Amino acid sequence: MKILFVSDIHGSLPRVQTVFAAAEPETLDAVVVLGDILYHGPRNPLPEGYDPKSTAAFLNMYRDRIIAVRGNCDSEVDQTLLQFPMRTDYSWLFIDGMRLFLTHGHLWSETDMPPLCEGDVFVYGHTHVPRAHVVNGIGVWNPGSISLPKEGNEPSYGLFEDGIFRVITLAGEVVLERCLYGLCA
Repeated sequence: MKILFVSDIHGSLPRVQTVFAAAEPETLDAVVVLGDILYHGPRNPLPEGYDPKSTAAFLNMYRDRIIAVRGNCDSEVDQTLLQFPMRTDYSWLFIDGMRLFLTHGHLWSETDMPPLCEGDVFVYGHTHVPRAHVVNGIGVWNPGSISLPKEGNEPSYGLFEDGIFRVITLAGEVVLERCLYGLCA
């Protein structure tokens, strides 16, 4: 199974196009969008190539494979442009025997997780900082932000394939890699 994880797009068309081209969309089983899809938010600068309408049109081409959750910068009006549901605060994804709790990260966080079991994976965005580790038996994944990275990180996205979650920069460098629960060789 090959799953793309992207968060905090903030309406940056060239960045989302770069990510999809690198991830080879024809080979993806699913695309997980972890919120903050179109709007940049009042605290953020305009991201490179800010074009919410075109960003929505681009993502709509993959609507049949997108699982999306609402971020703190997403609004009800955004749903009028997007042809996939994005107004839920969390979702579950079951892959390779794992339960993944998908959320943006503004309601739950790494330090305030929802009730999860050992072996589950908490997947979030919001911080714009990539993460891939285990806390108290729970996997923690954050692909970072493709448009407005923080703490000196490069723009990045996540890719889960062959039991490994990788955080990859837009330049193609793997900056974090995590094999969870014996899924990889």
